[in-house]
Amino acid sequence: MSHAAHAAHIALGRKIGYLDVRTFAINMFTGIIEHLGTISRLELNSGGGKLAVHAPSLAPKLALSASVAVNGCCLTVVHRDEENFFADLSGETLGKTSFASLKTGALVNLEQPLTAGKEFGGHFVLGHVDGTGHVVHLASTGDSWLFGVAVPPDLARYVVSKGSITIDGISLTVANWRNHVAEIAVIPYTYTYTNIRDRVPGDPVNLEADILGKYIERYFAQRDSATVSSPLRVEDLVRQGF
Repeated sequence: MSHAAHAAHIALGRKIGYLDVRTFAINMFTGIIEHLGTISRLELNSGGGKLAVHAPSLAPKLALSASVAVNGCCLTVVHRDEENFFADLSGETLGKTSFASLKTGALVNLEQPLTAGKEFGGHFVLGHVDGTGHVVHLASTGDSWLFGVAVPPDLARYVVSKGSITIDGISLTVANWRNHVAEIAVIPYTYTYTNIRDRVPGDPVNLEADILGKYIERYFAQRDSATVSSPLRVEDLVRQGF
């Protein structure tokens, strides 16, 4: 689900009165990939599409209407069998993610939402893809790999060296950050059990910036706006009894 679709869902719920913040649940992920799947069917049209993922290790565990992150994008399970699950793709999702460029047989990273009592191993990941970047390089260095991803300018402000970034749903630490390229040191386990191993230069990847950075940015923007539009005045203090 994209940011716009998620915000629209909340706004509509508030407007018609069904949304209660005490019971409304937002799915959260950690960026620790639990399963791998392959695209078994991808149907696209001008307004959206349908996706089928072959994932025999995960599909039997999924319930209808459950959420699952596919390459970092939170999708809703609309049907499943013992080996596959199926999801609908909105036009907004296709515009924000790399799904439109995937082919049948492509390897995808899968993660179920975080539940109470489950180990929190990565960082806060919402499954709301911010946009796409592209692979610059994947180079072997001894027992590990250096994975370089070009980040678009509108997301670059959220990237910091040694900070977190989500690439195709994987929680990764930025080892180096220069010229709008985030370089990741990938350990053998991550290389083996994610779709990084299949990546080649030019491949598009889904990106989600660290939500903490977004909240901090919004806080300072609102604080600065309040300071400019509503300066504290002596008359206001007197009027309020100070």
